[in-house]
Order: sequence, then C-alpha cells, then structure tokens
Amino acid sequence: MHWKSIAVAASVAGVLATVPAAPAAASGVWGPGNCPQGAFCAWPNWDHPAEGPTAPPSLVTTTEWSGSVPVFNYYNHTSRNAEITWSYTYLGQIYTGTECARPGDGNFYVPLYVTKVTWQPRTC
Repeated sequence: MHWKSIAVAASVAGVLATVPAAPAAASGVWGPGNCPQGAFCAWPNWDHPAEGPTAPPSLVTTTEWSGSVPVFNYYNHTSRNAEITWSYTYLGQIYTGTECARPGDGNFYVPLYVTKVTWQPRTC
C-alpha cells in the first residue's frame, strides 16, 4: 500500500511539473535576433533559431503603443520593464490580461493579440 501511494504521488508531481503556467515572463533563453537595441519586438509564430528570430516581427516599438497584432513570442531589447496588454478568444469567450515583460525574451503558451505596450518603472 505504501509503495502505491508513493507511485501515485510521483505521477501527480510529474504531471504538475509539465503543466504550463500563465503567460511566461522574459527568461533570456534566446537572443534578440532581428529586434533592434532599444525596441520591444513581438512575433506571431515560433519559427526562429536559438540565436533569435529571423522572421519579420508583427510589432516593433520604441515608444508606448496601442493597436492589435498577433503575438506568440516577444523580446524586450530595452533596459525597462514593458507591460503588455493582451486579449485571447476561446470558444467565443474573450479573455484579457497583462504581462510584465522584463528585458529579455518571453512567450505566451497560445497565440494571442497584443493590444497595448506601456513602459513601467516598477519591478516585475
């Protein structure tokens, strides 16, 4: 009985370790690619090598921005924190939220639409 409990607990822990969290914050795993220094860039698809994206970005901004562009991953190539406002539609339901992007890379677990980028003095 004791071994069965341990096996069940290990299985649950393994599943939880693989479940993605909410949108990911910048992690610094890949380089800025074709995102210029001093800009915030976003791409609609994950289609680039480890050194960084080579596809045209859906968004490049050095100032606060609003609009609507498809985004799957981003690179904050500045020294500031960016607050990203996003929306996502699933089965007719619209979900919205914000993500604080530190300098470096980041991605969302699903393609969504970024509707606003603002610069934040606060720490993420």
